[in-house]
Amino acid sequence: MKTLNFANGDSIPVLGLGTWKSAPGEVKQAVIEAVKAGIRHIDCAAIYGNEKEIGEAFSELFKAGIVQRDDLFITSKLWNNMHHFDDVEPALRKTLEDLQLDYLDLYLIHWPVAHKREVIHPKDASGFLPLSEVPLIETWEGMLKVQDIGLTKHIGVSNFSSNKLQFLINNSRKKPEMNQVESHPYFNQNDLFDFCQRHEILFTAYSPLGSRDRNIEDAPDLFSDSTVRQIASTHACTPAQILIAWAINRGTIVIPKTVTPSRMKENLKASEIVLSDDEMHQLNQLDRKYRFIDGSFWIKEGNGYTLESLWG
Repeated sequence: MKTLNFANGDSIPVLGLGTWKSAPGEVKQAVIEAVKAGIRHIDCAAIYGNEKEIGEAFSELFKAGIVQRDDLFITSKLWNNMHHFDDVEPALRKTLEDLQLDYLDLYLIHWPVAHKREVIHPKDASGFLPLSEVPLIETWEGMLKVQDIGLTKHIGVSNFSSNKLQFLINNSRKKPEMNQVESHPYFNQNDLFDFCQRHEILFTAYSPLGSRDRNIEDAPDLFSDSTVRQIASTHACTPAQILIAWAINRGTIVIPKTVTPSRMKENLKASEIVLSDDEMHQLNQLDRKYRFIDGSFWIKEGNGYTLESLWG
């Protein structure tokens, strides 16, 4: 498996298994099958509601000797209601308990959005906290602390713009090591990717196939795109494999989600596909600036958050 390196030399596999929306009763076996197939990078989050079941999978894999802890790269994320400095460590310790681990390889701030402690999913503005009250730098200092005490090897962010990354770079003793964001040929985020490369911040693409299970009215379908299909035909593979190969050939990490063993094996094969410069150019030209995950669910009347401030 191809890898990318953090500044200290630690490696991260470029292909991971996403676990968002992997249902209880499915995700345990999905993780087991993924690891048996050869996937060594598992992307989790507390808000997905399935970390206990994933922890059962890890426990079984370790006990069976299929892999050891050091063989896996495991990511999780801090939810929005735990952004106060003193909440970050308890949140991570709960994740570690659920995952049955002693440490994470990577811990991310899930969104640059803050909720009140008792509110997991705000229904209206009253459940939010303004970033003036819980600044991102306070949350980031909490992340630095859990890294300092060894609960996670690496720390980073998710859904952060270049401006927010620059703010942390300017105001902290350590910059984020990762930014995980939506990215695919219809939303390549080239400017953000270039910013991350310049600042030696690794870049993970989520929803690399388009968010096909969200049933968004009039959403474009990457699998039907004629360019994607033509390149897939050239390589005798599926459109999904070309989309994964594009992300990896570009120099990013990619975390497609699936619970189907056959697709896990296809994803692994996709990581070995080499696209030509011309094919990469054709795919890059497909950019529509189209977000499947547009963040509009965080915009409630009177809460102070706007799409401009979220992504700006």
